[in-house]
Amino acid sequence: MWIFLRGENFSYTHGSDSMKKFLNALKKYFVDFGTAVAKGDIWCKLSLLVMGAGYWGRRQVVKGIMMTLLEIVVLLFTGLFSINYIKDLNTLGTVQYESKFDPLTMKNTVNNYDNSLLILLYGIVGIIVIVAFILLYISNMKAVYRLQLMKEQGEHINTFREDLKELVNGKFYVTLLTLPSIGVILMNIIPIVFMSCVAFTNYDENHMPPNYLFTWVGLNNFKTMFTGGGATITFSYAFIRILTWTMIWAVTATFTTFIGGILLAKLINHENTYFKKVWRSLFVVTIAIPQFVTLLLVSKMFSNNGIVNSWCSSIGLTGFLKDAGVIATNYIPFLSKPGWSHVMIILINIWVGVPYQMLTATGILMNIPSDQLESARIDGANKWQIFWKITMPYILFICGPSLVQSVIANINNFNVIYLLTSGTATANMAFANSKAKETDLLITWLFTLTNDNSNYKMASVIGIISFVICALLTLLSYSRMISGDKEEVYQ
Repeated sequence: MWIFLRGENFSYTHGSDSMKKFLNALKKYFVDFGTAVAKGDIWCKLSLLVMGAGYWGRRQVVKGIMMTLLEIVVLLFTGLFSINYIKDLNTLGTVQYESKFDPLTMKNTVNNYDNSLLILLYGIVGIIVIVAFILLYISNMKAVYRLQLMKEQGEHINTFREDLKELVNGKFYVTLLTLPSIGVILMNIIPIVFMSCVAFTNYDENHMPPNYLFTWVGLNNFKTMFTGGGATITFSYAFIRILTWTMIWAVTATFTTFIGGILLAKLINHENTYFKKVWRSLFVVTIAIPQFVTLLLVSKMFSNNGIVNSWCSSIGLTGFLKDAGVIATNYIPFLSKPGWSHVMIILINIWVGVPYQMLTATGILMNIPSDQLESARIDGANKWQIFWKITMPYILFICGPSLVQSVIANINNFNVIYLLTSGTATANMAFANSKAKETDLLITWLFTLTNDNSNYKMASVIGIISFVICALLTLLSYSRMISGDKEEVYQ
């Protein structure tokens, strides 16, 4: 982990330089647009009204038609659809759902009510479409002005067919990145923005559209989460406990499986170990079984009435622990009591996760430069010195980004926690009032609040917190790893 300790000065400088570059690029983006507007010819000026006009003037008819049609579609979408939702974003609706029985038609009639959920969702989509269109509008003006300069300088202007050929050849990366970029906007950006907005509303089981409206409440949900109104019966109490356990779990789960995988790989690949392929295949088989099947089976085995408790009772272990005051029940609460369950979850995760890390470590160990190992032996280094001075730094050099990803993945490790503890309850009223358990992570607590209790407002707050934690860890780790892009940094 030497890189994480040595990259502080660099990360600050690198972050500062990156911000300056971004601001300069943003400034240049708008300056170039202003130049195009001020110095553009008649076709550029017409592009301010009709986006395709500039291409028509350069005989790029097909591109001009496409840009004009896109402009028409966006304007129609905004004017006929999204503007109706955008204008109601400030209130999220004012007309409540009402259903009345009409004696003339003998049917229930419903008024023209507002749906807060649709207003928020379609309003966000509408704003994103407008922002994207504005950026495209600016880029279009800059492109048209470049065509003007090319014509003035006597340079060749591509036809539509030549542009298509360039997108397939020289600019093929642009073509490949277009669809993923659209997917990121649809599948990531919009849900993140929507979730963030819900955190500032009172959207819960008492304000469920379409029958009820929800409204903006500012920072009230965050105040409830971080401060609350009491010491033991608020979200704040549960949040601090769950956040602490989430971070402990993420670090412990990552560290134990990582070290366990390395040690297992070293043991299997040891010169005195026979049947290496057999041992390696034995652990690989565990990966072939779907993890949720394994976890469900283990949860049943270690339940209060499971086979493990039956076996412990038959050999007298349960009675011994009860007489010693370790437990107060006729069973060992492996997964039903805090403390016990925390330890068991970590142990089970080691069993499930070590084979994955073993495969990764095996591949790395087999590719460690043999000359370094041989040089160390010639210099008199023993096996432990070689392991800590050469093997581990090399593994960390290779697995640094993977370790960061593992920590973040464990912060959001839904399967292990939920499948092992979903059938248990809490005796702590502070957790019960917050719809949480001592073994919950932020992600499982979020799931319970949404799926079982329809408390979307507090779930969104938790989602924002999880996102911020993961984003900060990623950015911090990345910025520090940048300084170690040379192998010698890790040595």
